[in-house]
Amino acid sequence: MCRWVAYRGRRRFLEDLIASPAHSLIDQSQCATEAKTATNGDGFGIAWYGEHNEPGHYRDILPAWSDDNLRSLARQIGSSLFLAHVRASTAGRTTRDNCHPFVHGRWSFMHNGQLGDFDRLERRLETRLDDALYAQRKGSTDSELLFLLALQFGLEDDPKAALEAALGFVLCEAISLGLRPLIRFTAALSDGQALHCVRYATDRHAPTLYSGTMCPLTGDGHCLVSEPFDEDTDRWSEIPSASFVTVSDGGVTVAPFAPSGQVQAIAV
Repeated sequence: MCRWVAYRGRRRFLEDLIASPAHSLIDQSQCATEAKTATNGDGFGIAWYGEHNEPGHYRDILPAWSDDNLRSLARQIGSSLFLAHVRASTAGRTTRDNCHPFVHGRWSFMHNGQLGDFDRLERRLETRLDDALYAQRKGSTDSELLFLLALQFGLEDDPKAALEAALGFVLCEAISLGLRPLIRFTAALSDGQALHCVRYATDRHAPTLYSGTMCPLTGDGHCLVSEPFDEDTDRWSEIPSASFVTVSDGGVTVAPFAPSGQVQAIAV
């Protein structure tokens, strides 16, 4: 399982999220405590928003702990909205195109989890993409394909409905092939304005997701993380499974999340 951090709030430097905390994202790349494997060394990536509509974007295949360029950039890059990810591969080779976050126009997206039997589902899922979105697929991961499917199902207009439709489509295709549907899914995505996160699974093993502020006393900046940065239990709260979280100027909201067709999928 991968580990990731998403942040929206007062402008700060990236190192405050991925390098400085005791259990920072770089630390989690070597010794994650709430994942199947402690090491997440199959590449890393960051996306951040600045003066332009589209996000800045940097990815590499080196382990995050061994890339001095990442630490240097993190000390200099400041933003009010970040996505950062360290990868433990479950589908797709260790290439730059397979590292998260993925970007398309103003959107950025990163994922932790898996699609069961992805090798059998992949071709069927790809056929749902129109030609323009199919041409945007550069890598071979289930994560990138889920992002493109969400765009296909209307991400620009309604992120929650688009993700529910995308995962519902995956469930229905799995059933049509006679497969037992398995989705484990936590994801973060943004258009440079709001930050959205999802935690969901078809079984009881949804990947971990926590919510917290950079400073509990002032509520300064909001983080969604795979693992807390520290052991301050007053600072972090676990996001329930089947939840859709939005961080915006209006605050933090949590809504139920259920893929389209989920009831039919489970009933089969």
